[in-house]
Amino acid sequence: MAVAIFVDPSIEVHLQSENGILDLGPYPVEGSEDADLINAGKETVTLKPRAAVFGSEESLGIIRSGRINLTIVGAMQVSANGDLANWMLPGKVKGFGGAMDLVSNPTKTKVVVVTEHTDKKGNAKIVPRCAFPLTGKGCVSRIITDLAVFDVEFAKGLTLTEIADGVTVTEIKAKTASPFIVSKDLKPML
Repeated sequence: MAVAIFVDPSIEVHLQSENGILDLGPYPVEGSEDADLINAGKETVTLKPRAAVFGSEESLGIIRSGRINLTIVGAMQVSANGDLANWMLPGKVKGFGGAMDLVSNPTKTKVVVVTEHTDKKGNAKIVPRCAFPLTGKGCVSRIITDLAVFDVEFAKGLTLTEIADGVTVTEIKAKTASPFIVSKDLKPML
């Protein structure tokens, strides 16, 4: 939901909020919020010029049909083969939301997970196999954490492609439950 604040204004990007906004803008300046303009997280937002607003049923139809190039989602767990669990912890009901729609067409929509590398207890979020209920199977193509970036290749598993400043591959291995290979072209995260 915070992606809009990180987009360089010189780059033309059309952001969609799953609840029915196309050309979503950044968060509003304090005091200029419009309670009728909210993102999927119920936060007030702004609209870019020429934005479109429509119902969530149309929005989710656009997403499911693969008309979105890339979707960014959070994760509770993501597996080495791209399975995603982000809607419920066992024993606790969080609710489906639109995440299952967001990841439903990975052949047309690239699915990128953005998450912390470990949970609050220090447990790895990148695992060989998800223990939590799945949101989508084999749908994730890239994982971006606070420590590293991994590409997910469905036949090969995880490849570490970027690493955060001050972090070592040894530290990433210690905090990642799933095996991975290190790219020959390992780069620093930007």
